[in-house]
Amino acid sequence: MLPIDERAIRASFRNASRKEVSSAALPPEFAQIDFSLLDFLGWSDPKMPRRAYIVAQRDDDSPVAVMLQQAEQRTLARAQCSWCEDITLRNDVQFFAARKAGPAGRNGNTLGVLICANFGCSANVRRLPALAYEGFDREAARAQRILRLQQHVQGFLRELGA
Repeated sequence: MLPIDERAIRASFRNASRKEVSSAALPPEFAQIDFSLLDFLGWSDPKMPRRAYIVAQRDDDSPVAVMLQQAEQRTLARAQCSWCEDITLRNDVQFFAARKAGPAGRNGNTLGVLICANFGCSANVRRLPALAYEGFDREAARAQRILRLQQHVQGFLRELGA
């Protein structure tokens, strides 16, 4: 992911009102983020505990941000993240819903997804997988996982109309 500043993030929201965008809090460690290790930036709003945000880049490298609403249920410890598809780590997974962009969202249409509660998908897919068999190309498997994560995020954004 290419580096992005606060102004660009706020300008790239597709499913939030101006008031929601202006009240959105960036992650506290925003200045120290290494964007080269991320496929998307995700964080929970410290001021509004059930609200979260993700920022990703489209295929043309333009940023797009969406607001998510965390479900009222507790985190799911025995579910698989829809994006990183990690099955070896014991990460909690949370159901998030996002209002669709444009008229569909104004009519109340939403899209839900199970995501790692800490938005650690980028780190998860960059871990070398276990050796499945003799001659298994772990680097190629990692590259494939990174590509699938990017495809899942892009697919989610397309379905939102973002």
